[in-house]
Amino acid sequence: MKTAISLPDMLFHRADAFAERAGISRSELYATALEEYLARRDGDRVLARLNAVYGQVRAPGEPAMAGEVRFPSSRADLW
Repeated sequence: MKTAISLPDMLFHRADAFAERAGISRSELYATALEEYLARRDGDRVLARLNAVYGQVRAPGEPAMAGEVRFPSSRADLW
């Protein structure tokens, strides 16, 4: 699909130079950049939602952890 966008001159020239060095068309550069941007933003949104859900969920009767994990002080403690 064709579209028209406005870019700052410096950004346009940097992108144009990059596309030429990379041997790709300007359209391919913009499409790839937009795809990566959207994927990263969608990933951030999904991660934030997962963190919100799993950060609040505890099994029934499970005590709240104070962020502390204890390891056995000796091998005898393992048994």
